[in-house]
Amino acid sequence: MHLADLSAHQLAELIRKKEISAVEATEAALERIRAVDGEPGRLDGPRGDVEKVHAFITVSEEQARTQAKAVDERLAKGEVPGPLAGVPYTVKDIFAVKDVLSTAASRILSNFVAPYTATPVERMNAAGAVMLGKVNLDEFTYGSSNESSAYQPAPRNPWDPTRVPGGSSGGSAAAVAAGEGALSLGTDTAGSIRQPAAFCGVVGMKPTYGRVSRYGLIAFGSSLDCPGPVARTVRDTAMMMNVIAGPDKHDSTAAATPVADYTAALEEGVKGMRIGLSSDYDKITFFNHETGEMDSQPLPKEIADAVLRAADKLSDAGARIVEGVPMPHTRYGIPAYFVISRVEAASNLHRFDGVKYGHRTALKPKDLRDLYRKTRAEGFGPQPKLRILMGMYVSAAQYSEQYYHRALQVRSLIRGDFDAAFDGNGAHKLDALLTATTPTPAFPVGDIYGDSVLMQYADQLTVPANHAGVPAISLPAGLSSERLPLGVQLIGPDFSEATLLRTARAFEAATEGEAWRAERPAVLAGV
Repeated sequence: MHLADLSAHQLAELIRKKEISAVEATEAALERIRAVDGEPGRLDGPRGDVEKVHAFITVSEEQARTQAKAVDERLAKGEVPGPLAGVPYTVKDIFAVKDVLSTAASRILSNFVAPYTATPVERMNAAGAVMLGKVNLDEFTYGSSNESSAYQPAPRNPWDPTRVPGGSSGGSAAAVAAGEGALSLGTDTAGSIRQPAAFCGVVGMKPTYGRVSRYGLIAFGSSLDCPGPVARTVRDTAMMMNVIAGPDKHDSTAAATPVADYTAALEEGVKGMRIGLSSDYDKITFFNHETGEMDSQPLPKEIADAVLRAADKLSDAGARIVEGVPMPHTRYGIPAYFVISRVEAASNLHRFDGVKYGHRTALKPKDLRDLYRKTRAEGFGPQPKLRILMGMYVSAAQYSEQYYHRALQVRSLIRGDFDAAFDGNGAHKLDALLTATTPTPAFPVGDIYGDSVLMQYADQLTVPANHAGVPAISLPAGLSSERLPLGVQLIGPDFSEATLLRTARAFEAATEGEAWRAERPAVLAGV
């Protein structure tokens, strides 16, 4: 097997035993990047290449080699360089990394080299992991397909490059699926880790809000954003969570709650656990512009069947499946998200003005206001402009009660659904809720791009966890009739990451011998 196809825990063990070196693991990952990635994304780059993955904006080869060499030198001295020593990984280009271009996939930050490093990246490096580079995303994470990046070609789905990898952490998921690094650091605001993980057939976790520091993250929705891991196995996900989770003196919103050892109980199974199913997650609800009412339609059969198969596997492993768990406010997750996220995005985008850092217009402005106007007109793509307009509108004094405050009330109701489902003294007493991750497999490039509303509904099953702040994980659950990955999602109460990982591992172990597990992404044919 090619070293690039080994999991993070396999690589870490081989490197720790000195059966391979960190330099060899890094060179194998760089070789895979050269074989499958193609041209990195660049401003005004071409959009039409359907042969390659195009996960990267920046490949930091020399920095990676220096890091890998340092790991080998420490091992040679008998030192312990960390639990992820020598494991190659990538970073979504929404995190600041010192002395590396940090673009957020936007023209307005196309010349921004960060003067410091985000806490999650610092912790990965301190654990001995080797950063291969920065991967592409939807501009400022605004999107569910990765098509809105100012850096083109945008990432493609390794299973079928005519399809999107999902967004906004599509570069992260595509890179991991294609063996361009064993791990990736992403962010999840409405499903931005879990949706691309499902589309690309990898594992993605949104931790409890505040479990992982947001210091150094270029913010989208500050009350929703969660950094988290993307990996090929549940164990790798747990190892990465062990490294990046915990309090941070730089981030007052980072939780002080003690961090569990997420790998300690992975193999203990699910006997006695209560796993819930809810009919409110079996359908997609949307606003019908013709009737003015909310309509719904059931999930496609192969998506619904994947959830039921997962429930059967967990039941066979000893869990009790609890059906009919009411989650009645799930249907309002997207409308509330539309309002809250736009208000927070508009607020966060005010810092990009051409004065302090980033792109500044070369045109001669009449005054300071004109400088802002010209810089933002040139620097922002359509999605940031749409969010500024909507965010300013719904938060305006005359409309905030009608829209923003009502959206916050809806968020509280969604949180109440989860509190009731997980209440140890309640009717259901769930350890986790099992749902589909996405309402469809990966859709073709260009299919719904430009329709912000339709695009957003790709996140309808994932966004409630962001509103509630609770953790959730997406894991591979089979292939569609078109041989595209399908994902299922487990959602748990606050700080239940260890339980979710243990449950996910039980499902992974129960399906390890199934034929679909042996299939590989199309871009790896002949590699």
